[in-house]
Parts: sequence; C-alpha cells; structure tokens
Amino acid sequence: MRTVYREKKYTCGEYLDVFIYPVFETGKHRGGKREKRKPSTEAQKKLNQRHREEKLVRLLRANFTPEDLEIHLTYRGKQPESDEEAARNQRNYIRRIQRLRKKMGLPPLKYIAVTERGKRGGRYHHHITVNGGIDRDTLESMWEYGYANSRRLQFTEDGLAGLGNYIVKSPAGKKAWTASKNLVDPEPVTRDGRVSGKKAREMAENIQDSTQFEKLYPGYLCAKAEAWHNDVNGGCYLFVRLYRADGKFIRTKQKPKQKKREGRKPKNE
Repeated sequence: MRTVYREKKYTCGEYLDVFIYPVFETGKHRGGKREKRKPSTEAQKKLNQRHREEKLVRLLRANFTPEDLEIHLTYRGKQPESDEEAARNQRNYIRRIQRLRKKMGLPPLKYIAVTERGKRGGRYHHHITVNGGIDRDTLESMWEYGYANSRRLQFTEDGLAGLGNYIVKSPAGKKAWTASKNLVDPEPVTRDGRVSGKKAREMAENIQDSTQFEKLYPGYLCAKAEAWHNDVNGGCYLFVRLYRADGKFIRTKQKPKQKKREGRKPKNE
C-alpha cells in the first residue's frame, strides 16, 4: 500500500483555505493504474464534518465584501408553528428585497440565508447575508414579524469564520442554508505529492509556527492552522487558513502596545 499526501486549495476572494491529507493507494486495475482507497470511515466522517463547517465560510468570503450586510431577524410574540412556516416567512422576506432591488435598478440580489431554532426555547430566528445597495433602515423595516437588526460585514484575518460558525449552530429544516443561484462556489485545486508525509508530520508537530505555511504559500499570511492525527490509518491531517498580505478587506487585529518601563530613581537622588 502506498500513501501520498494531497494538497487541496480553495481561493476565496482574499483568502486561501488549504487542506493537506493522506490518500491511500492499493492494488492495480486494468491499464496498470493504481486504485485509490479512501481513508477509514472514522477519518472520513471527521473530514466531512470539517468540510461542512468550512463550506459556508468559503461561500461568504468568495461572494461578499465589507459593503454588504448581515441581517438578523427574530419573532415578536407568536412563533411559526413549523420549520416550513419559518422557511416560508424567510422566502417572502427575501422576495420583497428582490422586488425592491429590481425597482431601484440595482444588481440582482445575492444572499445566503439560515433559519435556526434555539435549542432551549425552540424560538425561530433567521440570519441573512445580502449584497449592498439598500440602506439598513429600509431592510429592517421590511421584516414584519418582529425585530430586525443589521450591520456591515466585518472581515478579519479569519475572514467571516465567526459569522459562519455563529449562524449555522442549529439550523432548522433539511438544509443547513439556502442561497441565491448567482453565487460563486470556489472550486478546489488539488495536487498530490507536493507535501510529503514526513513534511506533513513535521508541520503538524510545529503547528504554532505560522512562518512555515507563509513560506509554502508566498504572498499570504497565516491566520489559523490546525492538525490532527488519525490513529486508525496513521494519517496526519492539516487545515490552514491564510489571507493575502496585500488584502484590502481585512481588518487586522491590533497588537497591544507594550508600555515602556522607566527605571526607578534611587531614593537618595
């Protein structure tokens, strides 16, 4: 059995998501080519869960800018009686925005919408990300079932990961989110063998050293790096999130300034 490490890269606007993981090859079929064997079920489940979490964040980063908005909608008084009713309320709200954009001569609406239901009280609420053009007061006034608040998207080194993780905590219904059809869905670029198994393990052991990833991907700075080991197949798995060093959208975190310590004067002076 031969093991190669695969690099999978997603370019999402000013961000780059990289997955490095083992692909197992075993046996041969007709034509002399090797058959690929997928990682163990346990490892695949872990990868699938991570991919689901990151998918929404990639869509947000690839399709929206700081000029766009996140809208949070809640209900006052009576709650929807079912997931279907809550979804219908959300669709009707989105349609009202679409009609207004068309009337104003704005570009077509781009949106990602999540309907959630609280785990404790079971209360429904909606999170909708939309492209800009309509002022916040107007958008908030168009929600007729309760409270609405909105703000411009906040990009940091970690992109919109905070927003993506927040809005998809407990989605209601069969789909984790719904989205307009005009969104860009980043396609991965894969490459086998660029990173060896030995190199992957070395990077995992030194996961806190962000410079190793910045050297591997010139022009980018590392925002986050994680590694985990699969005891079943012995594979090492890496996830790295980077952002362009010359990015315009990203608000970098300000490091606290260190106060200069002044030496104390002797009491006799």
